[in-house]
Amino acid sequence: MIHPTRLALAAGLLAFTALSAPSRAAQTLDELLDETKNARAAQAKVNAAREREFLASRDRQAALLAEALKQRDAAEARGNQLSAQFDANEVKIGEQEELLNNRLGSLGELFGVVRQVSADVYSVIYNSLVSAQFLGRDDFLADLSKAKELPTIEELEKLWYEMMRETIETGRVVRFTTNVVSEDGKPAEAEVVRIGGFIAMTNGKYASYLPNVRKLTVLSRQPPSELTALAREVGEARNGYARAAVDPSRGVLLALYVQRPNVWERIQRGEAVGYVIITVGVIGSLLALYQFVYLIRVRTAVKRQLANLDSPSLDNPLGRVLASFKGDPSKVEDDAEVVELRISEAVLREVPVLERFQAFLRLAVAAGPLLGLIGTVVGMIITFQVITETGSSDPRLMAAGIGQAMIATVLGLGIAIPLLFVNAGLSSLSRQVVQILDEQSTGILAESIERSRSGQSTDLLADRIEGMRRG
Repeated sequence: MIHPTRLALAAGLLAFTALSAPSRAAQTLDELLDETKNARAAQAKVNAAREREFLASRDRQAALLAEALKQRDAAEARGNQLSAQFDANEVKIGEQEELLNNRLGSLGELFGVVRQVSADVYSVIYNSLVSAQFLGRDDFLADLSKAKELPTIEELEKLWYEMMRETIETGRVVRFTTNVVSEDGKPAEAEVVRIGGFIAMTNGKYASYLPNVRKLTVLSRQPPSELTALAREVGEARNGYARAAVDPSRGVLLALYVQRPNVWERIQRGEAVGYVIITVGVIGSLLALYQFVYLIRVRTAVKRQLANLDSPSLDNPLGRVLASFKGDPSKVEDDAEVVELRISEAVLREVPVLERFQAFLRLAVAAGPLLGLIGTVVGMIITFQVITETGSSDPRLMAAGIGQAMIATVLGLGIAIPLLFVNAGLSSLSRQVVQILDEQSTGILAESIERSRSGQSTDLLADRIEGMRRG
């Protein structure tokens, strides 16, 4: 009797065999037994192959393990050898460093001094005007100031040479040709006259050195004409001596000087109030000039009339006063009071013309400072607005308002003070002419009274006047 377990195992093997390889289904128990036997044989064969493969792999792993262990042992031995050599090298390096320090002695201090001196000389030469003629000489000093090794004899000699060359060139006036950047930003070859390390000129203009681009550039704004004239003279000079401007600060003062605003720019800072002040001043100056010329001509004509009182001329105030009672016999009055009134009328008719425009000049003298005060107040208002808006009291931000305030004050005083003197001069000239008219009219009045009392004729009065003129 077949055991149920075996029967189940046989059924399973049979099913496996049926699934793995399609074959004819067993019809009898003998066929089922054969198939089971064949399946076991195939399985045993597969197991044997797997066992052989496992054993071969085990042998290979053992060989690899042995090789790895061998390499590990060799690496450990190499590491121990290198560690020992490293320790030995450390000891040797320490001995050599000690020997080097002993042999260097004071050369270590020399290295530090050379680096420091190189850095100081580099900062001087980098910004020096002499470098515009000798380009690239600062590169060596830059490298030497950062060197980590002792300088060689050649490097020390070159450092000494650059120091001596800078000292010598600072005291020389030389002429050389180099690239110069013009006002429009275009470089071009140009002749340059360099006065030491202080100032450089080209084509009658002043130039500054830009160390970052290693070029000379013509100043966008040139100093006043008297200084540019000196630059032209120096550029044209070929021998002898020539006057020249020198900037002891090596360009700093010149750069600040050319930024100073000219007269027109200062006037523009005064804005509307400044223009009003200038307009008042120009009008007053023109009127004063016109009246001054008029008074000079009148004074000359009056002096000429004083030399010829017998022939009154209508081209001057004195002649018109004399003609008012002497030019026409019908105008000669016997009554002294009438003569006095006629003379006063003639004098008063001349005075307004002699004193014209003086009232306007006095008004301009008084209004000038007041207009300047208005400009000052406006400028301070602008300054306070800037402080309020920015919350800062930076002078550069407040410069516009303060400049407007100061310029307006200067303009106001600038027209008031000259017009004050001009008005005083015109008043003096007009008073002199009026004084002559008063004197002559008083003398004529006295002659008229004397003639009225003595009953002398008109010819006697003329003789008396002639006598006064000669006396």
